Amino acid sequence: MTFSHYRKHLPSLRAISALEASARLGSFTAAAQELNVTQGAVSRQIQELERLLGTDLFIRSGPNLTLTEVGAEFSQNSARALDILREAVFETQKKRTETHVTLSMLPSVAAKWLAPRLGLFINQYPDIDLRISATRNLVNFEVESINAGIRYGRGKWPGLDATLLARETISPVCTPAYAEKIKLVSPPDLTRATLFHTDIEENWTTWFQAADYPQVQIPRGLQLGDDAATLQATIDGQGIALGRSVLVADDIAMGRLICPFETTLKASFSYWFVTPTGAEFSPDLLDVKAWIQSEFEKSDKSGA
Repeated sequence: MTFSHYRKHLPSLRAISALEASARLGSFTAAAQELNVTQGAVSRQIQELERLLGTDLFIRSGPNLTLTEVGAEFSQNSARALDILREAVFETQKKRTETHVTLSMLPSVAAKWLAPRLGLFINQYPDIDLRISATRNLVNFEVESINAGIRYGRGKWPGLDATLLARETISPVCTPAYAEKIKLVSPPDLTRATLFHTDIEENWTTWFQAADYPQVQIPRGLQLGDDAATLQATIDGQGIALGRSVLVADDIAMGRLICPFETTLKASFSYWFVTPTGAEFSPDLLDVKAWIQSEFEKSDKSGA
């Protein structure tokens, strides 16, 4: 007979478990108690197993059980098989609990968008080990242990699949107190302010042009090199920044910052969820992506 024939006639795990417990405990009743089933269920499992094998496995003498020679050999082999299966299940579960998802993103996105939402993520996915690599450098997915990333750009990177998360606008932001301090009423009043500069394409020159004040002489100002640092300085009342709507949404909602003017610029860059082209998604990574998409969608609906 072929192996496929025997495979079709393998005993059930319930029958093997009933045999192992009965052989170890010497009683169908004790085995039933351990397996949390009835004594009759254990007895039937053993009878079906004996019919499948074509031989008796136990010598029945009242309530006492004695393994036959064949039964003893089969029981030992079955117990080893169960141990191997238990170990396989344990190792698989262990690997599942030891896996983690590592995301790459800009420090500003990590600090201003993700950090305020971490509690929501932990409450929804307490078993996912989420790790963040906050860097301004584009990671090399082929050599770094990074599963996915949130990138700010135009959505085209060689070797990566990109899913659009959100577009945004750019506008001046400051604290209410700072606006009052410099008597901020119209765009030319910004010449009395400390202006923070960034390295994105949308700058103070393009904003003043959009606001119909191209002739304004833009103060030299400061460039801190990171949006999170720039926004923190702005929140501390040190000056006025061109705020990216996704990054300042929470601060505006909490009243820490205001947009003193209606003029906004459409950002040339957007936020994207990126993974290596054709990469397989683990269940955890699928959950992380779905959560990030959902949170960006909420931010967009709230006006970010």
